[in-house]
Formats: sequence, structure tokens, C-alpha cells
Amino acid sequence: MPSTATRPRYAAPRRWLHWIIFALVLLAYLCINVFDLFPKGSVTRANILAAHFTAGIAVLILVLPRLWLRFRHARPPITPALEPWTEWLGKITHFSLYLFLLVQPVLGILTVQIEGKPVTLFGLTLLPPLLGAPDRALAHQLENIHSWVGTIFYWVIGLHILAALWHHHVRKDDTLQRML
Repeated sequence: MPSTATRPRYAAPRRWLHWIIFALVLLAYLCINVFDLFPKGSVTRANILAAHFTAGIAVLILVLPRLWLRFRHARPPITPALEPWTEWLGKITHFSLYLFLLVQPVLGILTVQIEGKPVTLFGLTLLPPLLGAPDRALAHQLENIHSWVGTIFYWVIGLHILAALWHHHVRKDDTLQRML
């Protein structure tokens, strides 16, 4: 395996965006999982929901330059090269992850908009309510879809992490090291 100094890695902006988005997704999941531990109407519950929402908006904002960099720059080669089936599974998983990083925040924003609430970030209104009269039933359906997609992606994110560990510890290639 190439030495640390000579092995190919992703450029620093791509590595930073990867790990920042990872931390934000982790924060969003953490917040939504502790949200119900606090009484409805409490300041703590409201702050946890605000942190969840802020993390989601930040993910949406950061995934756009991340996608731009992904399509603009080739990925560094993996040493040793992957088998075609492994390459194919990796592409499917990454496509799913990027789709999730785009769709989940949009579903959250749509839910808030359909509830008739503004989209805010740190107390600033980014988007006033645009859809007129609230539709609580549709908002509830979107919230359920948002929750369902989030649950599915526990598994996809877990698969991504397990694959990185498999590459590093079993296959002993430099897949993981390219992102460090």
C-alpha cells in the first residue's frame, strides 16, 4: 500500500465537506431521537427541534458544493483496484446517500411550509410561508415520509460505514484512507 505521503486522497474541500456533513447528519439524528424525551411545549424540546432543522438546512446547503466537486473532479484511484461488483455496489450506495442528503432536508422544508410556518435558521426567516392556508393532513403525511426515509437511511449509512471498515480491515485497500 502506498505511504501516507504519496497515496492519493480526495482534495481537502471534499474531505472537509464529507466529515462536516457526516457530523450534521449525526446531529440531526441525535436531535430527533431525543426530541420526544422532553415535554411538548418545553423550551428544550423546541431547541432540539430547531437544532434538528438547522442541521438539515446546513446539510442541504453543503451537499450542493459537495456534488459540484464530485462531478468536477475525478475520484482518486483505489489501491488495489476494486472488483466490478464492488464498484457497482459502491456507486449504488453513494447515489442513495446523495439522494438522501438532498431529499431529506427538502422533505423537512416542505413539511414546515405546508404546515404554514416559515423556514428559519438561527431565528432569521429564510423563507416565509408560501403556500397559503396550512394543510395539516398533508404536512403529517410528509412528516411520516420524512421519518420513514430517515429510518431507511440508518441502514444505508450503516452499510456505508461497514463497507469503509471492510475495505480498511478485510480488503486492506486505501478506500477509507482517501477520505482521511
